[in-house]
Amino acid sequence: MEERSLRIVGTDKNFFNKITSTLTRILIPTKIGINGMLISIKRNSLIKAFENFIQDDNYENNELEKKYDSAYEAYLDSLDKYVMDSIYKKVRNGSASEFEKNAMARYYEVTSLKENEFIEYKYRKQKYLLELDYEGIKASGKQKVIEKYNKFYISKMDSLYKSILKNYSIKVADTTNKYDSTKEWIYTKIFHTLEDYIQNILSLKLDTNYDENLKNIANEYERYESYTIGKLDTKDNIEKNMILLGISRKLFTHSLPLIVAEQCYEKLLKDARTLVQDTKIAAKREKVYGMLINLIEDYNVKLLSTKVYWETPKQREEYKAFWNKYKEISKLKETDFIEYVKQKEILFIKNDIKKIKDSKIDYSKILIYYKRKLVDYGAMKELKNSYKSEGNYSKIKKREVA
Repeated sequence: MEERSLRIVGTDKNFFNKITSTLTRILIPTKIGINGMLISIKRNSLIKAFENFIQDDNYENNELEKKYDSAYEAYLDSLDKYVMDSIYKKVRNGSASEFEKNAMARYYEVTSLKENEFIEYKYRKQKYLLELDYEGIKASGKQKVIEKYNKFYISKMDSLYKSILKNYSIKVADTTNKYDSTKEWIYTKIFHTLEDYIQNILSLKLDTNYDENLKNIANEYERYESYTIGKLDTKDNIEKNMILLGISRKLFTHSLPLIVAEQCYEKLLKDARTLVQDTKIAAKREKVYGMLINLIEDYNVKLLSTKVYWETPKQREEYKAFWNKYKEISKLKETDFIEYVKQKEILFIKNDIKKIKDSKIDYSKILIYYKRKLVDYGAMKELKNSYKSEGNYSKIKKREVA
């Protein structure tokens, strides 16, 4: 796809600039009309090539695939030309609508990735151009065109999102100096991309009954929707990202592999523990603590239970013991739900204490909080020696796990 550089030039109001501006205003409607016709022709050719390609049973026949790829490239080129010849010039001369101004701002945002993040740029530019045309198709109200385009759009967007996430996964897993896997921005981009997919593509799939297999995540999607209304605080954002990760384990198992999802969960766990420690008001701290317990369960049940390869045999055996205990406690769910909740919480607390007691992060406050919970549940004995905790936590006694 041909690339065109963008340059912002001065706008001195001399005689020649006035003439140029006037001519541009006259010619832009013609440009838009020509580009619109060209896009429509290229789009129709693309849809036809796509339908022929997906209906072909002869997988060794590459001719249809080549025609589809060629039609897709020509279609993208026509969209890129529309941005350069029409939207850019309308923004320059001040006649652009808010939609066009936003479209141009997004274009600059995408092209800014080209120099340092070319792989991401390559996929995000395609995603941007497809989204731009899709908005125009929806605005046209032509239902038949929308229905035909939806199949191609969902298929191609699935591929692009997977490629973007796979690119992030490589950066997270990379241990070289080029990419620091602890950088917050990588995790932020992963969660943002997952949310973007769920809002714009998964919702479209569910609305169009595109994939019957998606019914098993409908409940999780409804949970996510509850976090799209109103302003979210830190606790809400952690819970929302927890749901996004849960959905990703069913949609992006290859492009967001287990080793990367595990690091994303650990990032959320770190944030949740820190939030418990930093929350001063007791009632709010209890709510945050409840969120942390749910996150620990998600991490262990949805992710670690599917883990096959462990770093050491010791880690595998420790998790096996935890999992057996969890399954045993789960039997109480039907007969004594209150006891089930209590025993499960005790199991999670003890397991998390083992993980964080030797951490480089200062978790002293949450360790005190955990031990106080265990004493309340009768799962820890009190010793005579006492010490005072920091912050607003009350004076408590040293305890040991029963």
